[in-house]
Amino acid sequence: MTTWAPDVLGDDYEQLTIPLGPDPDGEGQVRATLVRSRRSPSAPRGAVLYVHGFTDYFFQRHLAEHFVDRGYAFYALDLRKCGRSLDDGQSPHFVSDLELYDAELSRALEIVREETGAPVLLAAHSTGGLIVPLWLDRLEHAGGSAAAGVSGLVLNSPWFDLQGPPLARSVGTVALGVLGKIAPKRDLPGAGLDTYGSSISAQAQGDWSYDLSWKPLAGFPIKLGWIRAVRRGHARLHRGLDIGVPSLILRSKVTRFSKKYIPDVDAADAVLDVRQIARWAGCLGNRTTVVPVEGARHDVFLSTDEPLAQAFRELDAWLDDHEARAAGTTGDRAGAATGGDHAEMATGA
Repeated sequence: MTTWAPDVLGDDYEQLTIPLGPDPDGEGQVRATLVRSRRSPSAPRGAVLYVHGFTDYFFQRHLAEHFVDRGYAFYALDLRKCGRSLDDGQSPHFVSDLELYDAELSRALEIVREETGAPVLLAAHSTGGLIVPLWLDRLEHAGGSAAAGVSGLVLNSPWFDLQGPPLARSVGTVALGVLGKIAPKRDLPGAGLDTYGSSISAQAQGDWSYDLSWKPLAGFPIKLGWIRAVRRGHARLHRGLDIGVPSLILRSKVTRFSKKYIPDVDAADAVLDVRQIARWAGCLGNRTTVVPVEGARHDVFLSTDEPLAQAFRELDAWLDDHEARAAGTTGDRAGAATGGDHAEMATGA
């Protein structure tokens, strides 16, 4: 039996606790939280299941409302130890293996399918954009993503590689692997910049308002065991996945790293190297459309007005084509973005 309760986002949203049992990482009982929009249509054309990134949780009501207005039922998942699912005494966002998230992802998918009977479009941001494709690859090899009810994937600035110079990604990864195994819950030194947090919080209002205890400006401490798990996930992605469904990747056009807030970061990805997203997009193993959005932030759906509007236009163009393909009523239009010549196609690993 599922019992939905009021959610922190107000009357239009409800939440459901998904018990996950004892934490394999030794931090008590863990749970995930599924959120749904009460405005979702009773007979949806499809459903959306959204997964957040690191130092994040679902609060983007304007994104949910956009999908609902297109006729989709909207759901979002706060993963274990994240946002609504974080309990006292737990290390925020900590897991020693990204595969542990399969439990809540699979259960959330089951619930969405049970409630809607509709094909499910997955959407994910940043670290969620690594977690979800890895899960889909395992799902595809266990019987098929499409057979499980997944229709497609939308990634928003997915974390496909470790940012920084090549030495950090090679020698640094070896060191992280050793230290992350020996001292998994020790903090990674040098983290904690509030550049990106300051950028989005300055514009946060209405649909953008969020809880700083769940999404602090400088981020939660990065644990060595967690970054080890992420690097193992990156390595698996780089060997090539088969997610079994078509995907759209939205990203900013440029990266702008800075140790302190400057206005430039309002129009760039201040967290990830967008060149790495472009480089590894083909590793998803199915038809992939990559669209750089001029002036977008790391979370393209938290961008300023013009790039935000552009991101929604790109999303709608892809959805139009995706829905037409599913209905068998389109020609070969995938990859044609509303912006013209800036869409990129990536097929295979």
